[in-house]
Amino acid sequence: MSTPVEHDDPINAKILEISEDLISGFQRQPFHLIAEKSGVEIDVVIERIKTMLHAGVIRRVRQTLLSTKLAHGSLCAWKIDDAKIDEAFDFMFKEDPFSGHVVVRSTDREITGSEFKLWTTLKVPQGESLEEHANTIKNVIGAEKYILMPAKGVFSLGVGHVRRKNLPLGSKSDSPAEMMTTNVVELSNTEWKVLLSLKEELKQEEISLDPWTSRAEALNIPLEDYFNIAENLNQKKVIGRFSTFLEHAKPSATGKRVTRFNGLFHWRVKEGLQLKAGSEIGRHHILTHCYWREGGENFGNVNVMGVVHGIDKDKVLDHKQAIDSHLENIGIEVLYTNVFWGGRSEIKPSEISPEVYKEWHQKYDSSIN
Repeated sequence: MSTPVEHDDPINAKILEISEDLISGFQRQPFHLIAEKSGVEIDVVIERIKTMLHAGVIRRVRQTLLSTKLAHGSLCAWKIDDAKIDEAFDFMFKEDPFSGHVVVRSTDREITGSEFKLWTTLKVPQGESLEEHANTIKNVIGAEKYILMPAKGVFSLGVGHVRRKNLPLGSKSDSPAEMMTTNVVELSNTEWKVLLSLKEELKQEEISLDPWTSRAEALNIPLEDYFNIAENLNQKKVIGRFSTFLEHAKPSATGKRVTRFNGLFHWRVKEGLQLKAGSEIGRHHILTHCYWREGGENFGNVNVMGVVHGIDKDKVLDHKQAIDSHLENIGIEVLYTNVFWGGRSEIKPSEISPEVYKEWHQKYDSSIN
């Protein structure tokens, strides 16, 4: 009998409810912790994750980083002719390693900013310029305009699709979300080597009881030293979570989808209330992302943004209404709000290597001069 691969198989679901986004920080034995928290035997956890990865239900297994503390980053909205969008999308996904999420977005009606249909996340190494990188992309793809919206604070970050499927409307934590800052942290050369080693996707053979041994050996660092450096990086709050990332933008081989709709929600609150409003919005469990970002006049001066995924569009909107009602109940006035719906999308980890950045610009800056 073959091993089940779909995300909604009962055993797979128990594993994924933990492995998607509940293994925080660096763990010496992450699969042991997934087994412990899920109640599934370790051998079964490893077998199921390997099988789902091979089938494409899981698209990658990796240690995430808090790149907001390691590189300069921003959400970026692009205004570009409709005829150029697909080619621009392909370039950003396939040719620009510093573009992470690439999404075509639309609105249910014409609103402020609805002409910006291509949305990406951008990262550049410490000391480099987001504007410089965006200008090069703009010239390559022939965009008319772009808007950078760097995060001033992070309230929620964790993509656990399986455990969010049946969340009740308005489900939230007992207290407001704490805002994580985006102040860049300086690291030593050795710390960078270990960090870049940690972030690479795990190969099939590394999905094992001891996934980090080969990484330490490749750097010629004793395993205990590798662990100590990684745990020190954890203390510096540059390590995110250990995660199995589901393929949520496309159906599986049998046609099953993890999610069907994703809404990028925008809110504008009074100046000075961004932190309070973000903390209250970010405490809602349904949100996979929540940031303090200033949208500016192109987007109705919105200043808090969040993302919700779901199978049913009306249910996604119901979750937003529950958040809006909570804000109203606690006396936070929403001056303006809207939703940008995600369509075609691709996601990849953003590169943050200075060497790769230099090589990329040598190639593309010369091609447009």
